[in-house]
Amino acid sequence: MGDHLRERRIEPDLVLCSPARRTRETVERLRLPPRVPVEYEEGLYAAGAEVLLARVRSLDDDVSAVLLVAHNPGLQALAIDLVDDEGAPFAENLPTGALVALEVEGPWSALERARLAVYVTPREL
Repeated sequence: MGDHLRERRIEPDLVLCSPARRTRETVERLRLPPRVPVEYEEGLYAAGAEVLLARVRSLDDDVSAVLLVAHNPGLQALAIDLVDDEGAPFAENLPTGALVALEVEGPWSALERARLAVYVTPREL
């Protein structure tokens, strides 16, 4: 997935990550540039969509791209809520390690909807 991020020129300004071993390992395997800060936050562990959305809405507006590494079912529910599309390709299942890249407009604090830009699973790579 790290290679895919580099190929697509997707580079976050910030990574928000659950402190669980599995999510930490995921971030390490991405081999992001050292300049990308990673914040491990207890509140992301097993967080639901509402908690994840509140955290993203609290971002400073100087963060233009964030990578959220957390857990299902919260991540899946958040993605479905943001794209507001029952036909989202991840509506039935969001596999471990999948990438859902969303494009948003406006400030983080006003985030309500997003456009699905990329969806790829590890199996597809």
